[in-house]
Amino acid sequence: LTCKNRKVKCCSDIPLTLSDAECEKITAVLLKSRTGEFDLESILFLKLRGVGKIKLVFHFKNALLFLNNVLLCLLGIHDLGCIGECINLERLDLSGNNITNLAPLASLRLLSVLNLSANRISNLEPLRSCEALQNLNVAGNIISSIESLHCLQPLRKLENIRLKDNTYNFTNPVCRSASYRTVVLEMFPNLKVLDGERIVGRGSDLYQLCKDIDDTIKAGLYKNGQLIEHPDCKPWVDDSYWEIKRSNNAIIEEAYKQFNDVLHECRLLNNRATHVISQTERSMSLKKQPKQYAI
Repeated sequence: LTCKNRKVKCCSDIPLTLSDAECEKITAVLLKSRTGEFDLESILFLKLRGVGKIKLVFHFKNALLFLNNVLLCLLGIHDLGCIGECINLERLDLSGNNITNLAPLASLRLLSVLNLSANRISNLEPLRSCEALQNLNVAGNIISSIESLHCLQPLRKLENIRLKDNTYNFTNPVCRSASYRTVVLEMFPNLKVLDGERIVGRGSDLYQLCKDIDDTIKAGLYKNGQLIEHPDCKPWVDDSYWEIKRSNNAIIEEAYKQFNDVLHECRLLNNRATHVISQTERSMSLKKQPKQYAI
């Protein structure tokens, strides 16, 4: 099920156009009435992606109980409605909306991947009961303190947390703390990836190496808390070093000429010798062949 520019295509490929009034609420009755024989219980994947910020409210009323993968991006959603009744959800993407309350997600015990980036979330407490959660993206919200993350500690399967995303310039106020990274790693000992950076496992040594290099560079730039001023860089050699210098010595030039002439004669002799040797070998091979007599 795809929604873009207010046009929805369902599994039956029947186009569904929503009016301004209908854009405020999408219900199971609306989908059934617009798609004819379409059975909502057969939906496993729901994708609604808008291009504008629409104040969209979802009220599915158990009609989408069998959903396990839902993508609701860039729709301006502020109310999750009854999405919590989709208890079989495993992957949920709600990025780019206006969500503030996560209470409906508390019943999603099978949820393993959750993307809540670019919303207005400050409280993650409802996620405490999402026991299967492994991957959580809350970059671009208003999470202000480390204490707001304590509710995630009971989630033993949680191994990937993203609170900031440098690619899209998403962050949270909590990330401004100098001890943010250290404290988060202490809170979640099973964490493998933090903010897109692998902490343990394959590839983690590369991240650590880059971090050590950055720390070394920063330490070298500052002395007693002040930035060290370095003089302007100077070239290693003079400007004329790389220029090709021609020799004016006539004796050396004549020697080069004679040497090239001798080298050319040697090549000619080598070619002639090779030709003579090949002819000799050919004639000798013909003599060794047994004579044949006609009877």
